[in-house]
Amino acid sequence: MSKTIKIIIGIVLLVLLAVVMKYFSDSNSKSVVDYKVDEPFYTSIKTKTVATGKLNPEEEIELKPQISGIVDKVFVEEGDIVKKGDLIAKIRVVPNEQNLASANSRINSAKLSRNNAQTLYDRNRALFEKGIVSKQDFENSELSLGQSKESYKQAQNDYQIIRQGSLSGGSSANTNITAQIPGTILEIPIREGDQVIQSNNFNAGTTIATIADMSKMIFEGKVDEAEVGKLEEGKEIKVILGALNEQDFPATLTFVAPKGLEENGAVQFVIKADVTVGPSTKIRAGYSANAEIEMESRDSILSIKESLLQFNRITEKPFVEIQTGEDEYKKVDVETGLSDGINIEIKEGVKEGDKIKVWNKASKDDNDEEDEN
Repeated sequence: MSKTIKIIIGIVLLVLLAVVMKYFSDSNSKSVVDYKVDEPFYTSIKTKTVATGKLNPEEEIELKPQISGIVDKVFVEEGDIVKKGDLIAKIRVVPNEQNLASANSRINSAKLSRNNAQTLYDRNRALFEKGIVSKQDFENSELSLGQSKESYKQAQNDYQIIRQGSLSGGSSANTNITAQIPGTILEIPIREGDQVIQSNNFNAGTTIATIADMSKMIFEGKVDEAEVGKLEEGKEIKVILGALNEQDFPATLTFVAPKGLEENGAVQFVIKADVTVGPSTKIRAGYSANAEIEMESRDSILSIKESLLQFNRITEKPFVEIQTGEDEYKKVDVETGLSDGINIEIKEGVKEGDKIKVWNKASKDDNDEEDEN
């Protein structure tokens, strides 16, 4: 091998050796990982739960007819405000031919009985005046005449009711459907010309209209079984309506169901609350609503950010790392309390002034921001 080649190989080896030495030198001279620290602080923590539901009128009734027939006229529209006693609709009776014929037959029979009783009465009266029949016989004929007249009148009334649905046809007639409470017409499921069925023991009847007092609203929702035990009737809550730009209304919890309902594998309990609505607020029945319910609240308690907590993989107990020196930390078990998902109460393990390790590595940008501050 020539001397020149040996010199070249030697130079290459020296260069490689220099590169390797610089690599190890740079690796060993890397700065220690820098972590930010945070301190405990005193704050107020409130826990809330949200119940989803709807806003419905407290008083809502369905108007049913007392007689079957055809809707002759509807006097209101949905959304109209009515007073108690206002006429809502009028029903036209379509009499059954068989019932009508039977009623007419009873009139004829009652008329014959009345005429016969009148004849007997006139005869006995003439005989009584002549002293031929006794006073008791005359009084019996007088009683029979009165009873036959009453039967004839009743038969006529029955015929009138079957044919027209009422005797007088006035405002109190069965054919007139009137508002039973003051409020707003929510729904009119029938139209003029529709056939309706009367309400009785065997049939709920056809709904003519639904009326509700919109000044008295209630929230109806459901809460999970894990939270229902902390609810009490009379508790103040807040109801939020998304349809009104997230406007909130004060409410009072009035009912917590004693029995839960299973839905999708979870047990839910029905709750109800009286909602305070201003007279100028335009509320509609059936609005979707959320109720914010404050479960627990504590003021001026020692807390840390919940993101600082770590958990032992074996015992699953929480701990934090407290700074003991420069880049030195020690693990300290802590006892936690109330949490709102951001801050958490610390009962034991940490005191005011401790510097707790933040797990996210401090970046150059973070350091620059701290220097600027």
